[in-house]
Amino acid sequence: MKIGDITLVEYPLFLAPMEDITDPSFRMVCKSHGADVMYTEFISSDGLIRDGQKSVKKLDIYDFERPIGIQLYGHLKDAMIEAALIAEEAKPELIDINFGCPVKKIANRGAGAGMLRNIPMMIEMTEAIVKAVKLPVTVKTRLGWDDDSKQIVEIAERLQDTGIKALTIHGRTRAQFYKGFADWTLIGAVKNNPRMNIPIIGNGNIDEPVKAKSMFDRYGVDGIMIGRATVGRPWIFRDIRHYLNTGELLPEPSVSEKADLALLHLDKSLEYKDGKRAIYEMRRHMSNYFKGLPHFKETRFRLLTAVEVDEIKIIIEEIRQKWGDFRTEDKSSIYTI
Repeated sequence: MKIGDITLVEYPLFLAPMEDITDPSFRMVCKSHGADVMYTEFISSDGLIRDGQKSVKKLDIYDFERPIGIQLYGHLKDAMIEAALIAEEAKPELIDINFGCPVKKIANRGAGAGMLRNIPMMIEMTEAIVKAVKLPVTVKTRLGWDDDSKQIVEIAERLQDTGIKALTIHGRTRAQFYKGFADWTLIGAVKNNPRMNIPIIGNGNIDEPVKAKSMFDRYGVDGIMIGRATVGRPWIFRDIRHYLNTGELLPEPSVSEKADLALLHLDKSLEYKDGKRAIYEMRRHMSNYFKGLPHFKETRFRLLTAVEVDEIKIIIEEIRQKWGDFRTEDKSSIYTI
């Protein structure tokens, strides 16, 4: 598979951009477990052109994570063009446009998935960004705004005509947010449209290897993007790649292995952020690393409320000492597709 001049492995696996999640520390652990392409957290074009500290900090990328894309969102064409030019200076491999975020404060302003209510502007903005930057431009979007506007087959053709080099489709509408099941049939309809010649990447409900392989086989997508299922489970990339290559399901990592990874992730987070922010943003990861342990409610609460690094490390070591080689139940064989 190629995106512009970027050559990727067959059946590439993408880490979805997620706010306050896909920071450099999480990207590091995902890359070490086999993520082929990753994105920064999505960045507000308004924040970037105003030199907002949080937005500018998200431009920090490192050689170990290449190829990497910077994803931008916004509702004003000129601001998005300026932001794309700023992002290009950070030297990513890709510039990605977010037309899929369903969050109310973003979509109701006409950015993210809100652009699905203004297709002419979506096309005009994309074409302008493609012309403005030298890097390959890609787009991530959804099936439509709601069930009455699932126009993704037509939208995909029009986006391709602007010159984008790949398209990622989340198999839900904006009205669904993240509820219900992703509809991959429409993703497949885009991929199998004879007019389409750019790579199509599918996204939605991929949370284990059997399901990932089925999406490749059933719908012929060029790549798969994984988002929420990676939180606390960065080894999902390793598991999927191994299954694609061998047909064998790997066992869940032991609690001791998860503890090692959680501690590494925490240390890396502390390298990139000040202590308090690193701790707050690591909480969702920490509790998810050990999800599924019996009678874990009290320990989970301690992880979610700890405010000192040493306290967190002590709790993790307690978990290791108690559970050691224990592996939470592997449900891969009972997933339905």
